[in-house]
Amino acid sequence: MTAIQHHPSVADTAESLPSVFETHRVENQPPALENYNLFSSDVVLREAVAREGGAWGFDRLTRFGEVIGSAQVIAWGQQANRFPPVLKTHDRFGQRIDEVEFHPAWHELMKIGVEHETHALAWRTPKNGAHVVRTALGFLQYQQEAGVGCPLTMTFAAVPTLRKEPELAAEWLPRITSNVYDPRFIPAAEKKGALVGMAMTEKQGGSDVRANTTRARPIGHDGSGSEYLLTGHKWFCSAPMNDAFLTLAQAERGLTCFFVPRWRPDGTRNAFAIQRLKDKLGNRSNASSEIEYRDTWAQRVGEEGRGVPTIIEMVNHTRLDCVAGSAALMRQALVQAIHHASHRRAFGKLLVDQPAMQNVLADLAVESEAATALMARLARAYDRSPTDEQERAFARIATAVGKFWVCKRAPEHVGEALECLGGNGYVEESILPRLYREAPLNSIWEGSGNVMCLDVLRAIQREPQSLEALQGELESARGTEPRYDRLLERIKRELTVSEDLEGRARQIVELLATALQAAVLLRTGVTAVADAFLASRVARNGGQIYGTLPAGADCRALIDRARASVN
Repeated sequence: MTAIQHHPSVADTAESLPSVFETHRVENQPPALENYNLFSSDVVLREAVAREGGAWGFDRLTRFGEVIGSAQVIAWGQQANRFPPVLKTHDRFGQRIDEVEFHPAWHELMKIGVEHETHALAWRTPKNGAHVVRTALGFLQYQQEAGVGCPLTMTFAAVPTLRKEPELAAEWLPRITSNVYDPRFIPAAEKKGALVGMAMTEKQGGSDVRANTTRARPIGHDGSGSEYLLTGHKWFCSAPMNDAFLTLAQAERGLTCFFVPRWRPDGTRNAFAIQRLKDKLGNRSNASSEIEYRDTWAQRVGEEGRGVPTIIEMVNHTRLDCVAGSAALMRQALVQAIHHASHRRAFGKLLVDQPAMQNVLADLAVESEAATALMARLARAYDRSPTDEQERAFARIATAVGKFWVCKRAPEHVGEALECLGGNGYVEESILPRLYREAPLNSIWEGSGNVMCLDVLRAIQREPQSLEALQGELESARGTEPRYDRLLERIKRELTVSEDLEGRARQIVELLATALQAAVLLRTGVTAVADAFLASRVARNGGQIYGTLPAGADCRALIDRARASVN
């Protein structure tokens, strides 16, 4: 007879066998980076804002930094990208409506930006440092979700152009500088706040806006705010849900600037057909579209045939925010990388204590600080430009230089930061993939790299006061460091060679950008940062990838300076 075998019970083996869930115990993973103050934890930003005249805004920035760093706002950024906008061309009865529906998270993010005046502080509080503080507000918001930056920036940048038409400005500026976010699709006169966009690009022209084929036919009287009907197609119109748009069209005397509201003065919908939304690499929370004008009612802004000079101030102000947006992406990517490395262990010690990782993080920190410092210096130029001709000339050329370089550096910077997290940085649950997809955009928006470089050459050749202002800025730091002085001499030699200027445009602008960042860093008085920048960006060839700071760089000090104090 076979003996009955005894099988041990669960109770018999509970102490001898691992729990079924033992393999799911979470170890060696960093805590979530949330519920921290993005402003008070950023030494570099605080110093830059104070240095450039914005210290009076510290309380405002601190409050905003607390809001932006909250777990709720971080979650809204994720949701706004997971559920992108949807175009509704018709209602259920078949009537054309051309509306865009957004996830509630988008509206919450927009509400935060408008209420904290990221779109209007410089106009609502016109005092020294106002542009510095407003740019810093944007820098904080763009770190958590850059998609809202487009409508906020364009609304901000529209003000100088609208001021060219006093009657139009009197009607619209109170609406677009309001700190009330009102997303309702109704006539602007019935709203508590309004947003403005821009539509210039056409499929056959791209950056060559003078090739635009949209036509403008005058109706009624000629003069200030005269009325026209527009017919044409715009290949890129970002934020088509905004209440009005500045656009370009061909009038009798040439390319002209126009103001196009979504609703006509009589309260009927304007002819503004949204053909489709673009399926973009990044910036997915924001709607970018193709639109068609079909006898669309518009008001002229500026003189006929002077469209580009009229709209250029709007373009320049948006370029300032391109610099801020790219600097913000760098900062957030850097903070994520340092946070991860400060908690993750490998080969017996924390990643942040490994020499190779220290060099990478320190190098990323130097790049981020250089971008942030230049951003703040450019913003100060916008503060002073209304009354200071030299600062106005400086802003004209330095903004193009800064936009080219900072925006070009962002994708590589964010990609390197992503790699610091390894596979964790490559999954969508991390913010790094979203930052990485966003990184190329600012280099394209408002003029790609070549356009920026040609714009700098144009300023050098046609606007000598701009070059003089830039050279004055660079010369102000001469004598503080031999490596910097040698860079200035090289730039002087490059500018004296007239052959193949366009072919050398990128090389020239890169040198100017490097010198401009070096000059700003030298004036900060932070020796470790300036020395690392000069040693790695100025004084040697090679070592073009991050993590190649030369021996002697105080990597630990650079990392600690850049660290967000949330550990």
